[in-house]
Formats: sequence, structure tokens, C-alpha cells
Amino acid sequence: MAAPGRCSVSAAFWEHLRRLGLQDFPCGLGSWNKSRFNAHRSPRRGRPGPGADPAGQEETVPLGEESPEALIELLRDRHSPWALPPDCSPQDRHLREMAVLAPELVRGSNVFQLFRSLRIVDKGVEEVDEGLLQLHQLEELILSTNKISGINSANLPRTLKVLELCCNAVADLQDLCAHPPPELQHLGLGYNRLCSPSQDKYLTAAFWPNLVSLDLSFNNFTDLVELVSQLSSLQKLRILVLQGNPLALIPTYRGFLVDSLPKLSILDDIHIGPDERHQFHGLARQPELIRNEARVVVSIGEIKGVPDPSAQQQLEVGSEAPVITYSYCVMYEFAEGEEIEDSSITEVTKIHESLGVATLDVDGSAQDTGETRGQQEPAAMEEPKAHSAKVFVTPGKPWADTIDCSYRKEHTARDLVGLKSYLAAGTIVSVVEEKVLSWPIDAVPEENAVTKGKAGRGQKKDGAKVPVPRDKQKKKKKEKPCEFRSDPPIQRTLGTQQVTLETLLATENLVATVCDFGILVTEQPLQPPSLEEKDRKKRKDKSKKPKAEKGNQASRKTTASGKGKIKNKDSAELEEGQELQPVPLTVQFQMQLLRWPLAAGSQSQESVATTVAKTQ
Repeated sequence: MAAPGRCSVSAAFWEHLRRLGLQDFPCGLGSWNKSRFNAHRSPRRGRPGPGADPAGQEETVPLGEESPEALIELLRDRHSPWALPPDCSPQDRHLREMAVLAPELVRGSNVFQLFRSLRIVDKGVEEVDEGLLQLHQLEELILSTNKISGINSANLPRTLKVLELCCNAVADLQDLCAHPPPELQHLGLGYNRLCSPSQDKYLTAAFWPNLVSLDLSFNNFTDLVELVSQLSSLQKLRILVLQGNPLALIPTYRGFLVDSLPKLSILDDIHIGPDERHQFHGLARQPELIRNEARVVVSIGEIKGVPDPSAQQQLEVGSEAPVITYSYCVMYEFAEGEEIEDSSITEVTKIHESLGVATLDVDGSAQDTGETRGQQEPAAMEEPKAHSAKVFVTPGKPWADTIDCSYRKEHTARDLVGLKSYLAAGTIVSVVEEKVLSWPIDAVPEENAVTKGKAGRGQKKDGAKVPVPRDKQKKKKKEKPCEFRSDPPIQRTLGTQQVTLETLLATENLVATVCDFGILVTEQPLQPPSLEEKDRKKRKDKSKKPKAEKGNQASRKTTASGKGKIKNKDSAELEEGQELQPVPLTVQFQMQLLRWPLAAGSQSQESVATTVAKTQ
């Protein structure tokens, strides 16, 4: 029996039957159909036989009762108050119609004989109790999206062929493998909490001799070689799903599985063809080539929509005014625990070139900006996050309408579980503006004294001045460049956006997106009076003055006509500027998970294993 306070499969089963209303009108037995099932009458009464007249048959239905056809119509008509919701299963509809035509079959324990498939999804089930054994004909049991942490296999019908436990909390298979159903052909354990190495030993033919399909997706299996060694005993296995596990992030993951399990037909919902088998032939015999690490390339391209900083500042005239410089960079998060190797990019590039696959780059170059601010100042760049990530920064670039970052960086992650959590959570991408104020340094007093002493050498004892040649004066000026003192940089985040990376946990190799931060709203600086305003003010002042001579009037007319031309030109420029639409702030962002190709179009005769061995 189920433990007190825990929702069992049996309790969810009976609650579901109650909601179907198999004993209530228009189903079951009642005044609406009692004459058809009266023991003293023919059981065929009220049921149209072969060749019967429907009109005559209607006359045999007693007053106050309904024919089977009318009752079935009440169940099927979507406008009927007794109709089931559109998302109900075909099995539920079949049960209700059977409760109309043969209600005795759905009464009491008889209902157990009707079930070959039982689907209880998202009902809060925590326990598979022994009440399930009453379903003697059960072949398919679907318990997805519940709260099941463990299953006692003694409570499973021996007739079971399909067991689906997707999206639960199963962390241990020991109880399930104690007395597993011997005829089970499909086992679904996706989106649970299984991990290596403790659970690998339960995935063998000793427990599942007839298994054809196995779903282990989105768990925490990390040891690819050990898991494959266990799965190789499943001689009938044809369909395998492992995507979403940390081991699926390894570049050699698919190739090693394809060559290690020759009878496999479908891996991660992708058919395995003969070309792919030929390409990875021999890889299974060299497990030493399988490294438990993942390689991820981050590429950042163009930044657009950054407002021109020169239009937002008023430069002061004077020697004490600072020189202001602006630079722009992109920050992104990557999984903490990653390790960077200078030679890693070269190795991976050689491997992919030998396989006929080019690594993706935003600007088409293969440059490595390894000397980033994230490496130089790791302590300053680290920010503790829920998924334990570090922040990396692209080199600063000066302002332009289109700022080309041309950034490419390869990360080698050896913490596969941490990388999986990072990809599931996504990354944060930000555009940052850095402002630096530089101030001119005044001449030091000692230097002035020396300068005066040198200047005195150009005078004679009698006080007469000796002229200094001009070329020497220019030389002295060149030897004294203006020096500046820079303040600490002032950083301002212009935009932040989260990028979804979960598709990299499945079969996708690339996430390419343009982060759109919207149009930046900035405060407009005070603008000097326009030419139109100046011209209007002058004409107003002139109207107050007495009339001048005719010659001067003609001169003023000429001047006014010239100003009118300037006014029209400025107005045209203003109208043209008003037509310009603001550009939103955007940045190109790409993240590529380096995986070996599924099947190369043109591959040399030597195998992939031989190619990789040469690059190791």
C-alpha cells in the first residue's frame, strides 16, 4: 500500500476514473437505459441488429429512456455538457463509450481488464504502489512529469513492455533493477538525476535483455567510455538518446558511440547512415583519444547603434580642459572552471581542417584575442553567479558607426557538469562604454629653473643679448611634448541581454544571434543658437535702428539675401536630419560547440581515429 500522505499511482488512477464519470449519465446504468440491461428481458433489446429498421427500433425504447445512439451523441458532440475536453486521450473517450454500450464491463474490478495502456501525467504521483499489479493486461505505463524518486520493480506488472518516467526525480536505479519486467522494450529515464559512475552498471542486458529503445537524455552521465562499455551488452538496442548529458559535450561523443554500437540505428533522434559509420570506423578501438573535455568558441562581431559621444559633450576652451577618450567593449559570461590553453586553438583547427570542416568566425579570421581583460585581471572580472560563471571582456574599440570587435576566443572546459548547467541557464551579454579623462601636467618648478639657467647662457656679461638661432628654438619646443595624467576609467553599461544556449545541449552546434538592446535614450546637450535664430535676431535689431542711406540699404539687401540662402540651407539640413531613424544598439554574438562532423562530404581514406592520433 502507498505510504500515508504520498500520492500513489493507484490513487491517481481511481481519481481519474471518477472524473470520467463512468457510472453517471449518460454512461453506466440508470433510469435512462435500465430496460436494456434488465435481467428479465433480452440483452439485445434496444440494440439495433443487422437489417433492423432504425425507426422501428426507436419505438422499442421505453418512455423516459434514451437509445445507445443518442447517448453516444451526447458524449461526442463538443457542445454537449457531457463532452470531454478536446485534449483528452482516445483511451478516455473509448472508456466512456464502452460505459454506454456495456456498462457492466467498467464496474468494480472488471475495469482493470480493459487497460493495456495507462497514462498518468503531471498528477503529483510520488510512489508506484502494489495496486498497479491489478492491471493484468498492462503493457504501457507512462508516468511523465511527476515526483517519483524511486520505483520498486516488484510493483510493476510483468506484462509491461513500455515504461516512461521522463521528468521525474529518479536518482537511483537499484530498486527498479531488483525485479525488472522481463519483456520491457522501451525505458524512458530522460530529465532525471542519474549520474556516472554509480548508475552505469544498471544499464546492461542482465537487467534489460529485450530493450530496444533507451532514453537517458538530460541526466548527468559524464564517463563516456564506461557508459558505452555497459550499453554494448544490450544486443537488441536500436534507439538511444543521450543528448543533454555532460558527456554529450565531448567532441568525439557521437563518433565514438556510432563505432562502439554497430547495431544502433538512431542516436539522439538522428538516423545513423553507412557514410557516418565508415567515417568513424576504428574510433572505438582507441578510447585513449576520448578526452573528458569540451571546446567552445565564442565570436563577437559588430556593434551598431552606439551614440556619437562627441555630440553629448561641451568641450571647454582653455589649457585646463581635459582630453576625453571613449572606448567600447562587450562582456559575456562563461562557465567557471574553464581552462585556457594557448595551443588549443591550433590543435582544433588542424583537426577540423583535416576533416574538411572550417571553424566558424564572425569576421572570417582565425585570430585569437587571448590577452583580454578577463585574463589580465581575473579577480576584478569575476562576479559570483548562480551558475558559477566568469566574465570575459573584448578589447576596447574607439567609437564608430559600426564598431567591429573581431573577437574570437576558444574555451576548453573540463568541468562538464558545470558547463551543462551554464548552457542550460544561458549567458549574459553586455555592451560597456569606458570614458577616460586625461589632464595636462604643468611644468615642474625644477625644470623651469633649469630652463631659465639655459636661457641665461645666451646673454653676455655686459647685458647684451645674443640671438638664439630659430632651428634651435624649434628643437627645444619638440623636446618638450605635452604630458597628460589620466583619471581612473569610468564604465557605463549601455545594454544587457540574456542569450539562450540550451540548444547546444541537444544536437545543435551553433547559437548565432544579434542581441538587440533597443534604442538608447540619452540626454540632449544644450545646442548653440542656429543660423536661423541668429538671422531673426539681427533683423529684429535692424528694424529698431533709423533708416540708413540707400547705398547701405542695398548693401543690407545683399547681405540679407545671402543670409536667406544660409537659412534655407540650414533648414534643408534640419529636415534631412529629421528623416533619419534612430538605430537600435545591437551586437553580433555567436557560440559554437566544437563537435566532430556527422558525415563529411569528402573524406580522405584514412580514418578519423588516425587523423586525430596524428594531431594528439
